[in-house]
Amino acid sequence: MGNTFRHSAGFGKRMEYYLIGLMLKEGLDCYVPLVDDDGIDVVIRKSDGTYIEIQIKARSKEVADGDAALFAALIHEHRDNYYFLFYSERLETMWILSSEEFLKECVTNKNGKNCGKRSIWFNGNKIDKSIGEKKEYVYPRFEKYIATNFDRFK
Repeated sequence: MGNTFRHSAGFGKRMEYYLIGLMLKEGLDCYVPLVDDDGIDVVIRKSDGTYIEIQIKARSKEVADGDAALFAALIHEHRDNYYFLFYSERLETMWILSSEEFLKECVTNKNGKNCGKRSIWFNGNKIDKSIGEKKEYVYPRFEKYIATNFDRFK
């Protein structure tokens, strides 16, 4: 349990700080709340003086094959000036979605213990004919949300 537990318990927080560091490197004014009670991992002050709230969700490269970009059991209702930053370590890909975009794209669980919670799955698996092996890929419908920088937050 030792190493694995420490890795999984701290992975999300490490990824938050890693991504916030990249935002700072791009010149964004980032403010990190001391508590995470409201699904806000970082607040950004934009150049026009307005603020946006960001929730960061990350998946480790250690997750099961096919689940590199599965973000499940999220509690969320529409919020203005609110964004999700999803990051898959194995795919080395991040997606930025507004609250509205997330609600349009996610699946809401209709029953079971996670009834009412929301999930989004950015990737699938397919056979890569060149190597004859299964390979994870981003579903084409989510490619428009792929971000290589944080311009959407500026």
